[in-house]
Amino acid sequence: MFDWLKTRDPRRRQGAEMYKRMVELARAPRFYAELGVPDTVEGRFEMISLHVALLLRRLHGVDGALAEAVIKTMWADLDVAIRELGIGDLSVGKKMKLLAQNFYGRAAAYDQALKSEDSAELQAALLRNVYDGEPPAPGAVAALAEYVRDAAVGPELDLDRRAA
Repeated sequence: MFDWLKTRDPRRRQGAEMYKRMVELARAPRFYAELGVPDTVEGRFEMISLHVALLLRRLHGVDGALAEAVIKTMWADLDVAIRELGIGDLSVGKKMKLLAQNFYGRAAAYDQALKSEDSAELQAALLRNVYDGEPPAPGAVAALAEYVRDAAVGPELDLDRRAA
């Protein structure tokens, strides 16, 4: 499954490490305990998608090979996860296609909202996607939107201190 990572291309290895880091950040307990992100398979996919989208936004136009390595790693990881959840081989392709559509749609929505100075647009995208339209505790969506905007415009993709 991960044979393509065994090549000598350092970008592939770096992309895999970057993806792994985004998964770690997406699993920060604060998102689930304090900000009310559903601690479900879907909720975790949403947070991984959000973090990878933020990373790809940073890499856009800077290092296409590295961005491609991050994406390839993500799809390989999700393929394995789907199979571990018991999805049959005949359904994996359909599920992966749906996940890809969801990911790219969300990434575009987050990118558009981040380009806008209107925090309501970002909050609406987060409510629709991360919270599946179900309002969490008061202030949670605004706090997540602030985290996302800070991470997107900071000098580095230093999500560690923001997620903690």
